[in-house]
Amino acid sequence: MNFETFEDIIAYAIQKEIEAVQFYNAAANQEKYADAKSAFKEFAEEEQRHVTLLENISKSNVEHYKLRDIPNLKRSDYTVDMAYEPGMMFEDILKLAAKREEMAFQFYTDLGNGSENPEHKKLFQTLAQEEAKHKLKFETILDDHFAEMGD
Repeated sequence: MNFETFEDIIAYAIQKEIEAVQFYNAAANQEKYADAKSAFKEFAEEEQRHVTLLENISKSNVEHYKLRDIPNLKRSDYTVDMAYEPGMMFEDILKLAAKREEMAFQFYTDLGNGSENPEHKKLFQTLAQEEAKHKLKFETILDDHFAEMGD
């Protein structure tokens, strides 16, 4: 992929977030189990917040954005690519969501590593960090779910 401008990168990131909103909303509409339906709706709402965040981001925001290490629970590292199927078990839904975020994180990380434009590199690093936060959230929910099952 060739991104010429900061705006090209943001437009691409917004499109990917919109696709995630659509995916989670479609899954919620197909799901017959209330808990799974609710989880998908929450995921869609979270992704919609990311769309709004990206629509309002500026070069100055990114310039001042503090990069930090996000803990990696590595749960999705051991998950094979999966496709959504109505009626999936809740833990599989969480694994699917975490895997999607892992793939987005890796995508932006790779783009950042390959960019020679310092402004673009920082933007890709910022986007990768946000995806790492999302992945951590899903993996934490997954861990909590398994802990509750053990009680």
